[in-house]
Amino acid sequence: MSLKVHTLHEGSYSVDASKKFVPFDPAIHQAKDRPASLFINVQPFLVELNGRLILLDTGLGYSDEDGNLFLHENIRKAGFNPEDVEMVLMSHLHFDHSGGMVHDVNGEMKLSFPNATYVIQRGEWEEAFSSTSSSYHTDIFEYLQRNAQLKFIEGSGKLTEEISYEFTGAHCPNHQVFLITDGDDKVFFGGDVLPEPEELIRKFIAKYDFDGRKAMELREEFGKRAVDENWKCLFYHSKSKSQAFIEREDDRFKIV
Repeated sequence: MSLKVHTLHEGSYSVDASKKFVPFDPAIHQAKDRPASLFINVQPFLVELNGRLILLDTGLGYSDEDGNLFLHENIRKAGFNPEDVEMVLMSHLHFDHSGGMVHDVNGEMKLSFPNATYVIQRGEWEEAFSSTSSSYHTDIFEYLQRNAQLKFIEGSGKLTEEISYEFTGAHCPNHQVFLITDGDDKVFFGGDVLPEPEELIRKFIAKYDFDGRKAMELREEFGKRAVDENWKCLFYHSKSKSQAFIEREDDRFKIV
């Protein structure tokens, strides 16, 4: 098999209206002490594809007490060198997905993946500079603009024979998703349009989506396609399974 996916679990966090991500460990912390908060996991994915390394989103970019980027440590634990990552595919640029594109080294910003091409929807890049939302950290993108290999894509299409991208909007105006195949297996990364398996099981309109109705409809559509085409789905914010296949029982989705 020439397609393999590693979950790079960065941690569990609570986030409130301030958009600050605060580490949350249920063994130590109490949910009641974090009123009006969402509780989420953050987990980018490392994909081995025909001998190449591809990263799907980059997490928050938090480091341990010694200044080591959690993302780098997780890539090493999976048996790889962060410098060997060739491509970073970004679903969108909210901080919990893009913070790890760079990291702090002794007070100085550095590229986390100096040998990689960062692939971003052009509209999302423009939104990141013009938006007043605190979800976008412009200093990161200004550094990238000067120092990184950037590839801007528009709409939906194919990046390579194995990697397709699809413009979805819905979660934010210029969100995109990715489908990766080695010819046999298929892996789907839905970013924040399909961030958790539970969102397939119960239908709802989320307040945190730019267009909640469209996001709900897309989840249904991607769920059906995942069943029909036997996709392995990757769930960036899942509290349960980060990678799973989907089945349909009567009119309901079932996570395998």
